[in-house]
Amino acid sequence: MSKLGKHKKIIIGAAAVVVLAGGVLAIRATQQSKTATLPTSGAAKPTVEKVLQVAHTQSYKPYDYVNDKGESDGFEVQVLKAVDAKLPDYKFEYNPTSDEDLLIGLESGKYDIGTKGAWKTAEREQKFIIPQEKIAASVIGLTFRTADKAKYSSLESFAKAGGKLIPISPQSGQYQVIVDFNQAHPKTPIQLDAADQFTISDAYAWILEGRYDGFFDIKLSFDNSVLAKDGPYHDYADKLSYVPYKGIPTYPLIHKSSDNETFAKAYDKAIKELEADGTLTKLSKEYFGEDVFSYLKD
Repeated sequence: MSKLGKHKKIIIGAAAVVVLAGGVLAIRATQQSKTATLPTSGAAKPTVEKVLQVAHTQSYKPYDYVNDKGESDGFEVQVLKAVDAKLPDYKFEYNPTSDEDLLIGLESGKYDIGTKGAWKTAEREQKFIIPQEKIAASVIGLTFRTADKAKYSSLESFAKAGGKLIPISPQSGQYQVIVDFNQAHPKTPIQLDAADQFTISDAYAWILEGRYDGFFDIKLSFDNSVLAKDGPYHDYADKLSYVPYKGIPTYPLIHKSSDNETFAKAYDKAIKELEADGTLTKLSKEYFGEDVFSYLKD
């Protein structure tokens, strides 16, 4: 064999080694790249979070609303943000919307979570997942004439005195609360009449006129309508009084799916932690000016 032939073989052989070595390095690099994008066994946080769409009402202060900066805000919204911070598997995206769209969107799956100061009802339990742990509380009680303040110091005293309550729509959560009250106080029940829908202004006027003695109302509504200086019925502030009866737990409503069943359990765990570390009480005092959970009765 000539020296030229030997030289060609050496060049070809060296090139083959370079190609082979390059291929091995490329394969190793690819394998390393794939390993980096996959979660390792026992990893605390996956590389991809599940995004959950959260719908909330836009103007139900201080529960859920859009603040002056155009941001989702309110007590329930802030609680959900605290829950999100505790759940590395999930990421929440917030959608301010109407009450109607929130409910329709939850049923269709457009939204995963809806928060609107919602009480637990049998109808809602059929349509949605309702977690075990509450997110907030709605305080319910009695609006009455200030002139009767000595007579009506509580819902129990109102019942014993035979106070006449403004009729309540059977579809409202307040109706069931009075039903439960009467079952617990069979000797002094409150007369409960069913009614069609009416405005709050009607209710306040009927009390002041003497047609009725009390209106079973949400404390937040009384505070915003009567006590607030810019409230639409602030002129009644010295004529109407309010006494709380109890707190009603409110819950987020969750779209029904197997994945969301798993999320509901994670939510419950996070809420328990936020309750234990004082976060819920702190946020309640910030947004309500008081601890609304203190009104809850066992």
